[in-house]
Amino acid sequence: MSEPADSYDIAVIGAGPAGTAAALRAAELGASVVVLEAGRVGGTCVNTGCVPTRVLAKAARLMRETRSADDYGIVVDEPRVDWSAVVSRVHERVDAVRSIKREAERFAEAGIDLIHEGRARFVDDHTLALDSGRRVRAESILVCVGGHSRRLPIPGAELATVPEDVLSLTELPRRVAVIGAGNTGAQLVTVFRSFGAEVTLLDVAPRVLMASDARISAAIAESFVAHGVAVHTGIDTVERLDERDGAIRLTWRESDEAHAVDVDVVIMATGWPADVEDLGLERAGIEVERSAIPVDRYFRTIVPHILAVGDANGRDMLVQAAQFEGEAAAENAVLGANRRTPHHLLPAGGFTDPDYAGVGLTEEQARDRDPSCVVATVRFADLDRAVIDDRESGFLTLIADRRRELVLGAHAVGENAVEVIQSVTTAMAAGIDVATLAGVRFAYPTYSAVIGNAARALLRTDSPALLE
Repeated sequence: MSEPADSYDIAVIGAGPAGTAAALRAAELGASVVVLEAGRVGGTCVNTGCVPTRVLAKAARLMRETRSADDYGIVVDEPRVDWSAVVSRVHERVDAVRSIKREAERFAEAGIDLIHEGRARFVDDHTLALDSGRRVRAESILVCVGGHSRRLPIPGAELATVPEDVLSLTELPRRVAVIGAGNTGAQLVTVFRSFGAEVTLLDVAPRVLMASDARISAAIAESFVAHGVAVHTGIDTVERLDERDGAIRLTWRESDEAHAVDVDVVIMATGWPADVEDLGLERAGIEVERSAIPVDRYFRTIVPHILAVGDANGRDMLVQAAQFEGEAAAENAVLGANRRTPHHLLPAGGFTDPDYAGVGLTEEQARDRDPSCVVATVRFADLDRAVIDDRESGFLTLIADRRRELVLGAHAVGENAVEVIQSVTTAMAAGIDVATLAGVRFAYPTYSAVIGNAARALLRTDSPALLE
């Protein structure tokens, strides 16, 4: 005979950014809430994803700046990387970020129960069983589980390293191959190249950063090549990995010809399926599709009182998206509302060399909707602050509707690109028209001044695109 179930209004599976946002919002609305977490709170981004990657990017930036210190009259010896010290620093900073988030304390302060008793699995559409044997019943269940790296199904895949295991490498590799030229792969290329490794980048996609605007893709690929990275995009397939004389031989086909390279480490940044296969969803009447839970625009599954957000629904694998979706799903579950999230206002980018970021529609997407949209691109090379810092590589592109009433998208490559795009996102969220944006006074000398330059360029041109 099974144990009686603890009853709540809302049960949240997962204490990452989606689950945390959902639980806190549901409690704020007066619901009784329980959070079920099998591992560490905070989610992938904080523990093994974007936070440690950003610390690595900081170390890589320091290496690049140290090498150029002579340009400023600062005499230093050739820098070297102490890999164990780098790893220790990453872990220390991750712990520092975790300490300020205080998820457990925030849950307690909000009256939310946090249960760490293993994996939660559906018994039926209202009941969850934990590894401990405890059962939880809820009127609504929000699935906010994270994801995991995917290995390619090829011979020798077990020889590869996945991004979250990079910090487990015992020494800094001299030769690295990265499979996958998305955000994670691109950042790891920059990190290891800055640390002095020979880097090869492979992807079956026709260009790096396929989700980004084509201008960003071209600029980052050009930078990789300029820094000595061997870039192979549009390959036919990755065939196999083999151990060979203390190295790993990576074999792929490109233009129907076989190619191979011997490296010390292969990193597979080749997908991020959600951790939904072992949830017992079939017992709740839900089928998984393409490693994700299908939902409608309000994050409801085919069973309306079960909602899925963040990585679980496979839409946007971003912390900012997960937080947006978590709050919206909580309101929909508690209030019976139909709240959606403004996914066009989700900025995203990466810490490469130079950085890149974007928000809203790409130029291709905008022209598909309206061929008369207006596009302007201005160069960082014409920006005083970029010249001062000797960081002139890059640009900002703004896309507006034909009347210049709305900014439809913004895409940047260059120093502080992510912060620049964040500022444009704020303007887009406020519905500021191009003329108003062009009239904003920016502090001098700053990188954000490029926004005013681009807005004024939009006002000056009647042509589809302008490069100043």
